[in-house]
Amino acid sequence: MTVAGIPVVFIHGLWIHSSSWQPWIDRFAAAGYRPIAPGWPGDADTVEESRGRADRLAGHGLDDIAAHYGRIIDTLDQPPVVIGHSVGGLITQKLGVSHRLRAAVAISPAPIKGVTPVPVAQLRSSFPALRWPGNTRRAVALSENQFRYAFGNVLTAEESRALHTAYAMPGPARTLFEIATANLRRTSPAAVDVRTGDRAPLLIVAAEQDHTVPEVVVRAAHGLYRDSPAVADLVSIAGRGHSYVFDHDWPDLADRVERWLVNRLETAGPVS
Repeated sequence: MTVAGIPVVFIHGLWIHSSSWQPWIDRFAAAGYRPIAPGWPGDADTVEESRGRADRLAGHGLDDIAAHYGRIIDTLDQPPVVIGHSVGGLITQKLGVSHRLRAAVAISPAPIKGVTPVPVAQLRSSFPALRWPGNTRRAVALSENQFRYAFGNVLTAEESRALHTAYAMPGPARTLFEIATANLRRTSPAAVDVRTGDRAPLLIVAAEQDHTVPEVVVRAAHGLYRDSPAVADLVSIAGRGHSYVFDHDWPDLADRVERWLVNRLETAGPVS
């Protein structure tokens, strides 16, 4: 099957600018896809602009972000592949139910409603946002040290610092409050219909050394799909942390994702 012309929508995670996807965009474009990486609501075109306009990022929740990307998908001429990281991986799963997609890839996805493990590393990574309830109305940034723990724990200090400089930006803390309280509420914007068979094939990727979304959390999310007749595959990558989407190891991850995509697109055939 040819992939020529198939749209790919990349969705970044909390605290990271969409420019982090540029190497993936270049790679997927060279392979014949039509990739785009729109920012979240309120994001500016550059990291520097986004850092200076934190007030425009504040207050957005999961439903706002999902609706924003849904509108983008609605403008495309055919169903896309959607690839999301972290909170973007949660949004990807929501879009997989609300929109017709060719395939969906959730990389270290933030936990959806129904996921119960809450490791200490995850709590520590989220603490800068969750430590004060008033942050739900604010955009919160990570310091260099906080970024090192949450994203760059398997990297050298130099690489983690460089990535923080290149991509880190404030993010709406409301998303983490919605995720943290999902299992305490009857309805939640973090809920996804994990039983439906009316969705595209889904790949969920875990990183063994991830502090922000530990592997046990990702495996628990995958387990929620066990009663769905639709495809939900899982792969875990040893020795990687939360930054593996945009650190020096990104080509290996992209290889794995692209191979899975080609296989699943060939199996599924055309989508109308």
